[in-house]
Amino acid sequence: MSTPVPNTEFPCARVERSLQKTYCKRIWNPFTKALKQYELLAPGDQAAVCVSGGKDSFLLAKLMQMLQRHSDFSFSLRFLCMDPGYSAVHRACIEANAARLEIPLEVFESDIFAAVEQVGGSPCYLCARMRRGHLYKEAQARGCNKIALGHHFNDVVETTLMGMLYGAQIQAMPPKLKSKNYCGMQLIRPLYCVHEEDILAWQRLHGLEFLRCACRFTEQNAKSADRIGASKRQEMKQLLRHLKQAHPDVEKCIFQSIHNVRLDTLVQYTHHGVEHSFLEEF
Repeated sequence: MSTPVPNTEFPCARVERSLQKTYCKRIWNPFTKALKQYELLAPGDQAAVCVSGGKDSFLLAKLMQMLQRHSDFSFSLRFLCMDPGYSAVHRACIEANAARLEIPLEVFESDIFAAVEQVGGSPCYLCARMRRGHLYKEAQARGCNKIALGHHFNDVVETTLMGMLYGAQIQAMPPKLKSKNYCGMQLIRPLYCVHEEDILAWQRLHGLEFLRCACRFTEQNAKSADRIGASKRQEMKQLLRHLKQAHPDVEKCIFQSIHNVRLDTLVQYTHHGVEHSFLEEF
């Protein structure tokens, strides 16, 4: 089977057409399936699509934009991009890709990189929490009731596995959740059923270059970040690649397992902040 020759010229219509034809089964259908199955959008919603500059968030922005044109109910979209302290080169890359994909990006600035620079060790967790808080705040100020993030199928699987192996807990990444700090706001993940390998294939087809990681801390440790075990998520990717050699459907099984939880077989679980034990049934 021949490898598709990348299309390095635009207009954007070619990108959109590929999502509805070439990648209809692998991207568009799983995207719309997640929206329906998990009831991520409702009539009258005002959603802020959060664009970080990477492949996942830009694909999400384009899919949501296309969906809005063809949806059988009305909803509003804003495309938000937070600049937490990007270099001029990274900022220009994001803005250039938004122009290529005809995404009307709204960029706002924060000082998150400067704030977490004082944190010892890896500041990734703190940075992620701060970024999400800023996104909620900006989205709500613009009249939105939801923020949409670009987490995909593989993120869900890796997070589930990471929680078991390193967090000693069975905890998944839900397709939507309510904000605890911003009343009335929800977070949705419309790429929940889309596989990363298909996102990469779509990116290569069109010769698109997105940011991989614009974090200054990652850049400072670029060599170590490429080593096996440099991060827990990279360890999960390596482990899953190994497991797939003997069990090709292992990722699908992990994903399906969070849809088939048998509470009556668990020793202890927490529901709405309250701990329960299997002994309650005796």
